[in-house]
Amino acid sequence: MRREVGLGDAAAPRLLGPLTRTDFVRYQGASGDFQAIHHDEPYALAAGFPAPIAVGMLTAGALGAWATDWLGPENVRRVAFRFRAPAFPGDVLELHGRVVNLRTGESGETLADLELTATHTAGTCAVAVAGEATFVVRAAATP
Repeated sequence: MRREVGLGDAAAPRLLGPLTRTDFVRYQGASGDFQAIHHDEPYALAAGFPAPIAVGMLTAGALGAWATDWLGPENVRRVAFRFRAPAFPGDVLELHGRVVNLRTGESGETLADLELTATHTAGTCAVAVAGEATFVVRAAATP
């Protein structure tokens, strides 16, 4: 199903967390990414962090799921994420997105370009993950 959206439109934000070490380990098991910095306290401390850090794709995946809940997984055409700041056990992130551009695709469909962010809710409100996505929001007109 396609959703009609306009420039500047946004869905309701979603909270992710508080994040737990169990979340990190579960994601590591599902993804196969067993880098020690995500679960091993002494390793994370030696690397200069106060605790193990969340796997970046855990947050990016939650952000992508939030966007597809809004505009439909069948409508995704492109996604890209950048990891900006670590997330730690106990952190709560707020997932946001908004339409920053509407354009016509090669097949005549209307595409919405989104700006996506997962932002820490406490402290500096730093962006943990930033991203962009493109969704089809209106099918091409049929002759």
